[in-house]
Amino acid sequence: MSTRTQYDADLAALKALLAKMGQLSADAVEDALESLCTADTEGAKEIIKGDSEVNRMERDIEHRCMTLLLRQQPVASDLRFISAAMKVVTDVERIGDHADIAEIVPHLAGVRKAGDPAVSKSIEMGRKAHKMLNDAMAAFAAEDEAAAKAVIEADDAVDYDFNSIKRMLAAEIAADPGKIDAALDVLMVIKYLERIGDHAVNVAEWVEFLRTGRYHHENMF
Repeated sequence: MSTRTQYDADLAALKALLAKMGQLSADAVEDALESLCTADTEGAKEIIKGDSEVNRMERDIEHRCMTLLLRQQPVASDLRFISAAMKVVTDVERIGDHADIAEIVPHLAGVRKAGDPAVSKSIEMGRKAHKMLNDAMAAFAAEDEAAAKAVIEADDAVDYDFNSIKRMLAAEIAADPGKIDAALDVLMVIKYLERIGDHAVNVAEWVEFLRTGRYHHENMF
């Protein structure tokens, strides 16, 4: 096998591993939302345990990126992908961390009744953020700028939900100050979900860099 053929094979393996890591993080978010929806405290504990695999994959991907950079002088498109992958992997790992909303489920289940409006609205928000993540990873893999732009635009709806739920919680506390702890639990959940949407936007924004070599944020490295 020629050096270039091996390099192409290693790049393909890197792309597959990054996609798998993205899917694991997305699955963790989906499972966390399901545990929130069903108040499944045991399932929530399993989600928390699964974060170690995402962390392991982050280290593996970073090592592969550095190896590819050092092994051979990459052509421009390869260099762009490897550079972007080293940034995207951080966002994907952070998304896995934010799936730790599952940690809040056991306590939340004890203070919120089934069908609670704030929790129901949070789950709707979470599903939007989850879709953003899946769409962002797909756009990155396909280098699809139109799909990436749609992800970035979708963040407005997640931000709107975040602010709407905050107002709902503020009104709840004003009506009954004794509910502040229950409100803070939901506020933590929606903050995690809002950050998941932000990380999905970050992933989508790297698609332009893959295609053109331009990235609109300063200090990209």
